[in-house]
Amino acid sequence: MTVTRRGPGSPRAAADGRLAEAAHLQAIEGNPLSPDELAMFEMFEREEWPPEDRRAHIEQQIENRRRIVAAE
Repeated sequence: MTVTRRGPGSPRAAADGRLAEAAHLQAIEGNPLSPDELAMFEMFEREEWPPEDRRAHIEQQIENRRRIVAAE
């Protein structure tokens, strides 16, 4: 028997639900995810990035934005 990753009880379905809930909460707080941010989080799930790599990537994105602002 083959297990479907996107079935109702699959880890992927659970991750999709958590992302949708997080995006909804961000919108309620007045800080909705941009299309780029949403795509990044979807990539993390799709490519199964470990949490420490996700955090490092996000921190690098923040640092890159700081450099751009400082250069202006």
